[in-house]
Amino acid sequence: MLTGKQKRYLRSLAHHVQPIFQVGKGGTNDQLIRHIEEALEVRELIKVSILNNCMDDRFEVADELASRSGAELVQVIGKTIVLYKESAEHKQIELP
Repeated sequence: MLTGKQKRYLRSLAHHVQPIFQVGKGGTNDQLIRHIEEALEVRELIKVSILNNCMDDRFEVADELASRSGAELVQVIGKTIVLYKESAEHKQIELP
């Protein structure tokens, strides 16, 4: 579980990161979760954007992505989700 200070720090790092995944009308699936897990192992901090044709609630999508990928939900702002998971082999981010 991340503290408020850690989430604030991760939000500042994520500000300049571009979304690398999109959730569309198909919603979330196992293949998307697998790709997110792989990206989190390499990058630790990623953004996921939700397209306008996605009919699911953005907070439900964010919770599902975080829980199924084992990541921490840092932020949901607009239609953008920020996820963090500490990498086992490629650790780059030192949390305060």
